[in-house]
Amino acid sequence: MPAEPSDESLMLNYRDGDLGAFRELYRRHSQGLYRFIAWRSPRRDWVDEIAQDSWAGLHHARARYQPESLFRTYLFQIARNRLIDLLRQQQTLLASEIGQGDEGQAKFDYLAETAQETLSPEAALENRQRIARLHAAIRLLPGEQKEALILQQFNGMSLAEIALIVAVPEETIKSRLRYAMRKLRQHLTQDLDSSEEAA
Repeated sequence: MPAEPSDESLMLNYRDGDLGAFRELYRRHSQGLYRFIAWRSPRRDWVDEIAQDSWAGLHHARARYQPESLFRTYLFQIARNRLIDLLRQQQTLLASEIGQGDEGQAKFDYLAETAQETLSPEAALENRQRIARLHAAIRLLPGEQKEALILQQFNGMSLAEIALIVAVPEETIKSRLRYAMRKLRQHLTQDLDSSEEAA
């Protein structure tokens, strides 16, 4: 059985007019891109627009595409740039609102549904509550830390890929991830302590 073509070779094929290659890239990356946008966008009504604009931007830039970095990095950078453009247009939005959209809940809903299939009702409820606490803790992270965490944990990106997308050194990404994990632990520990005191 032949190996599947890489994203980069598919993009080169799409650049040369192969629409099937585009369909495969969309199949591979549309959900991850959507999750990334949903977590970063301060407004739910922007998520679909940014996703569509990202794929349209990829289409318009296809003739200039050079596989210097991973395709996924290239695509996510397009989405991030579009979000930044929208944020610049909306100066009145508060930075702390980044990622408050309900679409970001989709990943956690999926995990909760999967857990419900194998857990007792009590265990499933406890798992949903744990996931909701994690979701709330992630929403409280500063935007840069949240972005790095989402790209790594929910999109499986390496430090190098994240550094390319956000245009900072890898060491900065490591630092952001370290601080994000520390804040998540603190928040979740406080939340558990509060729950135990209430019980």
